[in-house]
Amino acid sequence: MAPLQAARMQPDGPLQVPYDKATVRSAPAVETGTDQPLSVDQLTQLYQHYQLGEQAERPPQRIPGAPEVTRSEERLRVGTESEPAGTARLNKRVVTENVQTSVPVEHDEVTVVHEPVSEADRSAARAEIGEEQREMELRAERPVVGKEQVPVERVRLTKDEVVEEQPVNAQVRRELVDADVPERARRNR
Repeated sequence: MAPLQAARMQPDGPLQVPYDKATVRSAPAVETGTDQPLSVDQLTQLYQHYQLGEQAERPPQRIPGAPEVTRSEERLRVGTESEPAGTARLNKRVVTENVQTSVPVEHDEVTVVHEPVSEADRSAARAEIGEEQREMELRAERPVVGKEQVPVERVRLTKDEVVEEQPVNAQVRRELVDADVPERARRNR
C-alpha cells in the first residue's frame, strides 16, 4: 500500500507513485478485501514508513449540482422474542387396582381327649348315668379390610430456561453503484 497524494497517471495508462519498489514492498501490511477503513494505528504506521506528517484525509470536494445517489443496503438484525410454546399441566386421576396380601388369622380347633379316671380321682368324680350336655365357646378371626387416605407424594412442575444456538438464514439486499464515465474523462484515485 502506498499513498496516492502525489501519484500521477501516465499518458500510456499506468499509475506512477513517487516511491521506489523497495519502499512500497517494505510498507506495513494491511488487510485487503475489506470495506473497513484503516485504523488509527495502521495510518500512523503508514505515515511513519513513508515519512509523511500525520494528515487528516480530506474528502473530495462536492461540486454543486453534480449528480449524486445514496447507496443503501439491508443489515440483518437478529434477536429473539418470547412467545407461548404450549402449556404444561398436572392432571390427577383415580385408578383402581387390586392389592393382594395375606394376614395371619387364628381360630380355635377342638380335640376330643379321652382320659381314663385314675383310682385316686374316682372318689371325686360323680358316677351318674344320664344325658348331659356341656358347651365350649369357639373363636375364629376373619380378615377385615379398612381403608384410610394418606398423603404419599407431592408432585409439582418446575421449569428451566435452556439456551441453545439456532441457525438463522435470511437474504439481505444491497445496492451497487456503477459509474459510466468515458475513458478520457476518468480520473483514477
